[in-house]
Amino acid sequence: MASRLRPVPLPRVTLTPLPDPPYDGEQRGPEPATHGALALAPADPRPLVWGPPGSVPDERHLRHLGQALAEILTGRRPPETVSDRLTERAYAELVRAGLMIHTTGRPLVGVPHVTQPREGAIEMCLLVHCGERSHVLALRLERRGVQWLCTDFETA
Repeated sequence: MASRLRPVPLPRVTLTPLPDPPYDGEQRGPEPATHGALALAPADPRPLVWGPPGSVPDERHLRHLGQALAEILTGRRPPETVSDRLTERAYAELVRAGLMIHTTGRPLVGVPHVTQPREGAIEMCLLVHCGERSHVLALRLERRGVQWLCTDFETA
């Protein structure tokens, strides 16, 4: 006489939520898969417009610009990659500045702190994490027609 097998209930599979990272005042997303360089779109002959024409750029675009400038100031990216996002004077200053931030690893910018001192101008500062030491990067953007351009930057 063959024994009858009882059906065994299958285990229930559920997704486990990811644990929250420790809070350090800034939220960080996953590392970009660009191997040390921010993937900005190639230069386009059309003006750079973030959102509707003349609208204030969103935090993501501002952070990407700050990340690109931090990479340039650490020598990890050529300045030509942001030439269409800076005025001629600011671009010349960036090229002249050369290597201003010293780090052994890849710089990582934090969340931008943005103010709008007047219509058509944005000032922001970002904390640039460079391993053991952090730096500050400050940028000023002004609207030129429907295009926003970085007119000045400073780092410490």
